Formats: sequence, C-alpha cells, structure tokens
Amino acid sequence: MTDITPPLFSFGIVADPQYADIDPRPEMGRYYAESPRKLAQAIEVFNGRDLAFVVTLGDIIDRGFENYDTMLAVYEGLRHRSILLPGNHDFAVSVEHLPKIHSRLGMPSPWYDFAIGKVRFVVLDGNDVSLFAPPLDDPRRRVARERLDALREVGAINAQDWNASLSNAQFEWLEGVVEKADLAGERVVIFCHYPLFPENAHNMWDAPRIIDLLTRHVCVGAWFCGHNHEGNYGLLNGKHFVNFKGMVDTPDENAFAIAEVYADRIEITGFGREESRSLGF
Repeated sequence: MTDITPPLFSFGIVADPQYADIDPRPEMGRYYAESPRKLAQAIEVFNGRDLAFVVTLGDIIDRGFENYDTMLAVYEGLRHRSILLPGNHDFAVSVEHLPKIHSRLGMPSPWYDFAIGKVRFVVLDGNDVSLFAPPLDDPRRRVARERLDALREVGAINAQDWNASLSNAQFEWLEGVVEKADLAGERVVIFCHYPLFPENAHNMWDAPRIIDLLTRHVCVGAWFCGHNHEGNYGLLNGKHFVNFKGMVDTPDENAFAIAEVYADRIEITGFGREESRSLGF
C-alpha cells in the first residue's frame, strides 16, 4: 500500500553555487558565471512548493567580496526563509573582509541551531579552524597549521589546505546540542559545508572525533554537506551522510534538491544532476 501521509514539512537544498564573474574552467567542471541563472531556476522551483526554508551548504561565491552582491540579489527572489552558511571559497576575499562573511550571509552567529517541531537543525561553520577563514593574527590559524601538518605526517587523504575543522569551542557546543536533543527526544539534522564520511580527500580534518560524537547519539539522523562537487553518500551506525553535488559544475545542467521530512525518514527529491534518496531513521 502506498503511503499517502503528508510530510511534516519540507525544505530546499543547494550546494556550491560558487559564483564568480570569470571564465569557466572546463578541466575542473567549473562554470562560475552560470550560477546566478541556475540558482534562479532552482528558486523558481522552490517558490512553487510549500517549504519551511532553503539551505545553501556553502561556497556561495568563489572569490571577491563584491560577488555576494550578485548572488544575494538572486536570493531576494526566494519567498521562503534562506539559510546560508559559508564554505572555503566564501573566504577567498581580501583580508579586511574576512570578519564580515557571517554577517554578509545573514547568519545570527557562526554556528547555531533551531527546531521545527521535534526536528532540530544544527548549522555549523566548518571553516572555524582553517588556514583561510580566521583573521591573519588569529591563533586559530596556528592550530590549523598544526592539525594539517599532523595529518600530512601520517599521509591522510584529507590533508589538504582547502579543508578545515571545528574549534574545540564549537565542538563542545555541538556536543551539548546533541546531548540535549537526546534527552528531549528530538531528531537532529546537521548542515555543514564539509563532509565527514565516507573517507574522501574533501573530509574535515577532525572528521574522526565528530563521527564518534554523532554515532554515539540516538537523536542524530543526518549530516548534509557540499564541498565535494561530485557528491557522495555513506551510512554509518544508522546515520546518513549526504554530500550534495555542486551547482557550479557543468555549463547548463543544474543540481539542487527538496527534502520532505517524515517522522521516520527524509525523502530527498533530486533535480538535475542531484540524486533522489530515501533516508530512513
């Protein structure tokens, strides 16, 4: 028998528009200048649906702080709540603009959470400890260098300077959120730019400690991310790790998704290059 129960609510998903007014790089599959048009197409679909919000999983632009003007003007056409979080390319701006990125994206703070019914959404800043996001004199850059050097010493596949990690402060905050969600009987879905699992060159430097935390908590249902434009998926201890494909890739084919949230699952409908999936809890 077909399940005709309507979802509790739905939301839209975009990953890596990565806009810049520059020539394409076909060898990398990057067609930067096409992203405003693709985003407008996705927004037209989103506006035709009843959505609680639309989340963009980082890399709104590729370089140049002024490129936010173009992309955010496109988002103004969205009739739903827009949740933006930064990726590594969002910090490819002049150093004086680095402290402005979170506010330019309309974020209430670099990391935060909110709930819709019994589903808690966590918005993370995976760039927290990195070689590109903190101001030049910030001690987090030293920690980032130490973490990257340690990974390179052991030949880790994700020992890349375009990856990043959580600060201890953000990690402890995340730990507190999932502990409270467990006690409250909530389901948790986490948004971050970077993947954790399966093993991949794009994964966060501190993926092991985050995976260990998430797999110890019943409340955690899914981790949604971008960064690896090819997309990826993994299931570990009942937790779904979904890496959405990059919108910036290909000259004309789009990539975005709509997620329908049910009590026992999330149904993802992919558009363009994005895949459809059923994520059971």
